[in-house]
Amino acid sequence: MSLGSESFPATDPSGFALNVLSVLMMYGPAYLANTGAMLCGYWLPEKFGISNHKIDGGKVHSDGNRLLGDGKTWEGLFGGAIFGGLLTLLVHILWQGRAAPAGRPFIDPVSWADAGDWFWIGGESGAAFLIGASLGFACMLGDSFGSYIKRRRGLKREGETSSRAPLLDTIPFALAIFIAAFLLFPDQIFTHSDLRPAILGILILTPLIHRAFNILGHRLGLKSVPY
Repeated sequence: MSLGSESFPATDPSGFALNVLSVLMMYGPAYLANTGAMLCGYWLPEKFGISNHKIDGGKVHSDGNRLLGDGKTWEGLFGGAIFGGLLTLLVHILWQGRAAPAGRPFIDPVSWADAGDWFWIGGESGAAFLIGASLGFACMLGDSFGSYIKRRRGLKREGETSSRAPLLDTIPFALAIFIAAFLLFPDQIFTHSDLRPAILGILILTPLIHRAFNILGHRLGLKSVPY
């Protein structure tokens, strides 16, 4: 399907709200890569008594703080990416063939993909997984970058101790997701030009969305702190 053959009209507040929800649904699996990172990097190793592996290997920067800290592990990095891929595959299975405008907000993120795309490996299912895994991996890289900046500012998370930094905990990973989407998947439905205002809206709302999921993760015992 060619770019622009469908649209996401937003001529009134309800149309814009549908676009925001559509963006949230299509990019939600990448956002939830953070949850996969918690599961694979913290909860599962703790539950089964398995050691995780810190990305920075415990190394300390010249400023006296860790490079990334205990919260960033290789298990979380790749587990988050795989989690994002699996969730995008699930979204594709649930909403297969749904597209704009009638399908909003439940849009199949693979609806514009075909055999000519670089990520078309294993058909539609493989493409869905690779889209989600790629954006999930971008999420993890952005999150790690935010952690690096936090530690240069003296904001630490070691063991059960964590620090509050709402913007550094959210904006880097959200920006990384959207940048990766437009770089890697410029002709797909979830990067449609009509959705750019909604994407900006989601970016602004990201700290609130992240806070809500952190509270949920804390209540479920997946996080030691609700932020």
